[in-house]
Amino acid sequence: MDAWIASLASVVLVSLVSFAGVLTLALKKERLKGMILLLVSFSTGALLGDAFIHLLPEIIEETGFTLQVSLSLLGGVLIFFILEKFIHWRHCHIETSKHHPHPVAFMNLVGDALHNLIDGMIIAGSYLIDFRIGFATTLAVVLHEIPQEIGDFSIFLHSGMKTAKALFYNFLSALTSVIGALIVLVIGSSLEGFVQMLIPVTAGGFVYIASSDLIPELHKETEVRKSALQLLGIVAGIAIMASMLLLE
Repeated sequence: MDAWIASLASVVLVSLVSFAGVLTLALKKERLKGMILLLVSFSTGALLGDAFIHLLPEIIEETGFTLQVSLSLLGGVLIFFILEKFIHWRHCHIETSKHHPHPVAFMNLVGDALHNLIDGMIIAGSYLIDFRIGFATTLAVVLHEIPQEIGDFSIFLHSGMKTAKALFYNFLSALTSVIGALIVLVIGSSLEGFVQMLIPVTAGGFVYIASSDLIPELHKETEVRKSALQLLGIVAGIAIMASMLLLE
């Protein structure tokens, strides 16, 4: 029951992050761009930290570094590759332009809904393993969702949607995380080995997002001062995940 309460509260929180898009209306473009890049670097560290400090050590301690763990880890990488390659959705925080086109609004909505469904499954699976792991994973998801939701909101506005409609569709796609959590909570406790497979899949997905989507975006900024801030952001994200070990 504790896992149910914590999981559902966490995915509702993640869903509410979809309203972060209003920052595009409240902040000047240059300030928003700088803030997003800092958030991206912070979330990069958080995703990598959660994968290597919490998820993988936890599952290896429980089952050992087995072939199943390795295959599940690779499966996480492949799942997000498929999501991006064939549904044409990716973690991107660069403004839409003729030089950097984004998917059409409907395609982005479908891809984002699937991604949020997976996020919900990831969070619930983590709580079923351990409360601390669930909390750390929720934090990592929230941190990488903030800049992503800002990007999704701008895509909807660019497609011609009104502000209220864009916020509604962004929130609607975010609610699929609740469905994902319910799926895992219902079958996770009854299907033996399901959660043990989901955790390394999660780690693989986090490593893929950080290394193939977020870090390449950070490399586009070459100014020394801003690059140094990005490095500090990554280290801070890792440090936040490491500090969760004190909750034990």
